[in-house]
Amino acid sequence: MRKILFFSAVLALFFSGCTQETQNKVSRSIQNWTGTNGVLDIYMGEKLVQRFIKIDKLSTAVSTQGDESRDYRYGYGYLDKNFNYKVDEGEKKLYFEVSNYSTPYVFYENPER
Repeated sequence: MRKILFFSAVLALFFSGCTQETQNKVSRSIQNWTGTNGVLDIYMGEKLVQRFIKIDKLSTAVSTQGDESRDYRYGYGYLDKNFNYKVDEGEKKLYFEVSNYSTPYVFYENPER
């Protein structure tokens, strides 16, 4: 029990000395390590046209020259062809990119865990 209290106190001190951005990065890295079971729905107008499931993270691209963010996000997920939130036979894991401007999309945690 003392070890748990000591570890908790050390973590509290560590996080209190970090900026909010550093705390967010640590939180995201823990979340990325544990997985989020994310879903990405891509729309054309009001119609759902593609769904990717079992996404661990949706990353923002960063320029190779500096720290500037690019105008798209990317990740890996299974293309859910029949929109049933499950990986069926023939549905493969793919790399995808979505633009911040031209493609309406929604990223959320899978409700059908």
